[in-house]
Amino acid sequence: MAEIKNYTLNFGPQHPAAHGVLRLVLELDGEVVQRADPHIGLLHRATEKLAETRTFLQSVPYMDRLDYVSMMCNEHAYVMAIEKLLGIEVPLRGQYIRVMFDEITRILNHLMSLGSHGLDVGAMGVFLYAFREREDLMDCYEAVSGARMHAAYYRPGGVYRDLPDQMPQFKVSKLRNKAAIDELNRNRQGSLLDFIEDFTNRFPHCVDEYETLLTDNRIWKQRLVGVGVVSPERAKALGFTGPMLRGSGVAWDLRKTQPYEVYDLVDFDVPVGVNGDCYDRYLCRVEEMRQSNRIIKQCIEWLRNNPGPVITPNNKVAPPSRVGMKSNMEDLIHHFKLFTEGFHVPEGEAYAAVEHPKGEFGIYLVSDGANKPYRLKIRAPGFAHLQSLGEMSMGHMIADVVTIIGTQDIVFGEIDR
Repeated sequence: MAEIKNYTLNFGPQHPAAHGVLRLVLELDGEVVQRADPHIGLLHRATEKLAETRTFLQSVPYMDRLDYVSMMCNEHAYVMAIEKLLGIEVPLRGQYIRVMFDEITRILNHLMSLGSHGLDVGAMGVFLYAFREREDLMDCYEAVSGARMHAAYYRPGGVYRDLPDQMPQFKVSKLRNKAAIDELNRNRQGSLLDFIEDFTNRFPHCVDEYETLLTDNRIWKQRLVGVGVVSPERAKALGFTGPMLRGSGVAWDLRKTQPYEVYDLVDFDVPVGVNGDCYDRYLCRVEEMRQSNRIIKQCIEWLRNNPGPVITPNNKVAPPSRVGMKSNMEDLIHHFKLFTEGFHVPEGEAYAAVEHPKGEFGIYLVSDGANKPYRLKIRAPGFAHLQSLGEMSMGHMIADVVTIIGTQDIVFGEIDR
């Protein structure tokens, strides 16, 4: 009788579920996974080391490139750590804008997660639906910062600038006639806030459409229910945060437990799973999108009624206005010094964490009094989740490994940093 032996094979790094840069060494008994060993180090982002050679301000755009699906949330933790060391206050309007864009980013992230997870396990349609809404939110990013993805919009002391009064519009081209362009511009006639409000009114129906496609879909449930089960105790022991932890039934959300900015002033619920499987984590993310929509609506209402500054008036940390810079010598000096030498941060250390769409994203910052960080350490949620891949995959089939990578919502920019 032939001897049966386990096979070891490489899963990736080219597999679409691995987002390009995960090499997973699988030990298989037939098609059943006995062991899964994730090998990272195929991206070499080096953000932590680069930050030591850049001024505090120059490192803001590097944060966008960590988890490149949750750009502004990465920036948020970084600027909060700097603000802690400097002891500066962010104006209330700046805080509301940050919270609104954090939640826009959460929806962006979950739409990508939902669409790509569906694609990974064979559901083509939901990917196209999710990207339809992502496009509108990317336009909001572009309206405030000029960039669709890497915004660099949050700055130490507030945000780069106030919300624009006019939403950019499409122009007639060879591809689209005037009637088609008018239809595209229908909800772009007012300010950015008007556009976001229109989006929040439409979005609950869009989430209903995703749920119609997936939630009770027999194949979707067969692929997700009972796969990658993690108990609440094990989830805590493994360092899970975000939907991975809440999917296992632990109601932990930094926005509630350690509120920052104005999260204690807005009303929202924290969805929690029951079974700790891939399906529960999917349901948590869907409900989180609905709750983010609620928060955005509250922010819009407050921002409409409360004009004011969006960044600290301290010109040692924030640049003066363009008018001031071009008409006042003092302001010109401040502007020049800020963008060449940067600002010096007092000696000390600080840790700031935000409830990132994927979990707790933290920045540990050490300053020696210079204009550059002495040391920067990033606490990325995906890094802690990745260590559980072997445990979650054990005993499942190869096809379920794809589902488990999808449910972890891994982006390697923040893992191999």
